[in-house]
Amino acid sequence: MEASEELNKKPKNDESDALESVIMHVGQMGLYQKLLFAMMAPFGVFFAFVYFIQMFIAATPQSHWCRVPELEHLDMELRRNLTAPRNGDEWEKCLMYNANWTQVLIDMVVPANASLVACQNGWEFELGDIPYHTVISERGWVCENAGFVPFAQAAFFAGSTIGGIVFGWVADFYGRVPALVGTNLIAFGGSVATIYTKGVWDFALARFVVGMSYDTIFMAIYILALEYVGPKHRTWVANISIALFFGGGCLALPWIALAIGDWKKLLWYTSLPYLIVVVVPFVVPESARWLASRGRVNQAVKVLKRFEKVNGTKIPQDVLDEFIVSASQTRQSDESIKSVFKSGPLRKMMFFMIIAYMACAMLFDGLVRMSEGLGLDFFITFTLTSATEIPSVTLLALVLDRWGRRNLVCGPLVTAGTLCLIAAFVPKGIPQVSLAIMARFLINMAYNAAMQWCTELLPTAVRASGSSLIHVTGYIATVVSPFIVFSERVWRSLPLLILSAVAITAAGFGLMLPETKGRPMPQTIQDGEKIVRSYTLCGSVPDEEKADEGEREKALDS
Repeated sequence: MEASEELNKKPKNDESDALESVIMHVGQMGLYQKLLFAMMAPFGVFFAFVYFIQMFIAATPQSHWCRVPELEHLDMELRRNLTAPRNGDEWEKCLMYNANWTQVLIDMVVPANASLVACQNGWEFELGDIPYHTVISERGWVCENAGFVPFAQAAFFAGSTIGGIVFGWVADFYGRVPALVGTNLIAFGGSVATIYTKGVWDFALARFVVGMSYDTIFMAIYILALEYVGPKHRTWVANISIALFFGGGCLALPWIALAIGDWKKLLWYTSLPYLIVVVVPFVVPESARWLASRGRVNQAVKVLKRFEKVNGTKIPQDVLDEFIVSASQTRQSDESIKSVFKSGPLRKMMFFMIIAYMACAMLFDGLVRMSEGLGLDFFITFTLTSATEIPSVTLLALVLDRWGRRNLVCGPLVTAGTLCLIAAFVPKGIPQVSLAIMARFLINMAYNAAMQWCTELLPTAVRASGSSLIHVTGYIATVVSPFIVFSERVWRSLPLLILSAVAITAAGFGLMLPETKGRPMPQTIQDGEKIVRSYTLCGSVPDEEKADEGEREKALDS
């Protein structure tokens, strides 16, 4: 029996069911949805650029020492030998001899009784591991100024916190498309402003502005696409888009940085493409779910008719009429994020989801930022850890609808936490990098499963603002992660131990969340409450719900 015939026999009790029925008839993954999936590509790449570009414009060359103007005419190795004392197997980076350099040039040796002082005239950098000047080497943000780096990164995530709230609200009250356009334009403006900064405060402000675009720069079209595809295709669209587009951007970025070899040009070349967003309003349809939830039913119907035309399908008039009636009946609800917190079940769900998502964000960001200090080449280490994105998320897409969201968030979190615990006590280099790569593979799975999970748990009217709020809490976690990585200066194993404890603790909270696999996305607060109430800690479903779910799955698979 055809899915359309089966669905016509089913009673539609609410707007969510009516819209799911319309999507079944217009095509769960027709030509228009495939084009929409392709349109996600540039924004997935921009997602990676916005998030990771600061690692490449603010990378710290590991070999640096105090600059002595009197010795600048000597070759580099001799300058370093005369200037920097030995500190075990390495040269001292932040101290120099306090000597009469005119006399040193005559004797070509530093007096044995020379005391040590902090660098007086800045630093010299050997451009080896980082073969181009970055903002760090140009402005001397090392030693006593090394805290400027995590400060600027924290400013980025502080911007993400504000931008997530603002653009989440924009997406829910003005539409997904305006939010997408606004964030890309802000990313462009902030990135260009970064090039012309002179000090730490204006640099941090520019990064704050760029941060405001993250992660709505991609999530707006991500949510929009998920709202248009049928349940059977939602998992692979959600995960393969991130694997291919975000993962591809991650893999390309280090080699783009190496090829350009200039941090300012790198910002120009990666920022100009953001301007393609100006064509989005002409080619990307607004979400019919969102239009219906805001009472703009006629516009929703126009969009669905466009899908009908492009996909070469036909929505039966009775199905379309039922959607119009159900949407019109609920259009005055004016649900907002406040409604989520007024609802006991949804409030509890949000709390548990926030804990799990914060842990995923902290581990993901922390493992990425530790690439510089794991003992191998920074660009290769970053590429290897980023290379886990495509296979891990592809694997996730294959098993997510079989094993469920809860298992694929909590299981990888526990395992990644255990790997971080082991990595804390193994030598730097290949052993630690190998464990970090395995942990990153698992966190990719947990993070992406959590991203889809929260989208499926939240009702349409608050999906963008609710998702943004959850993501904002992730940004708060990532504000902390640069300082967790910085804590290595206190004890080498401390960052990995912190990440391990966070992951294992958060997995316990994740077990409290309801499973959403195979269920339609909730349209109203009541739909969301129904999902939360219908699942127990063990994942069991009341018999009535099971029967209804089984009937729906048969309709989708037939």
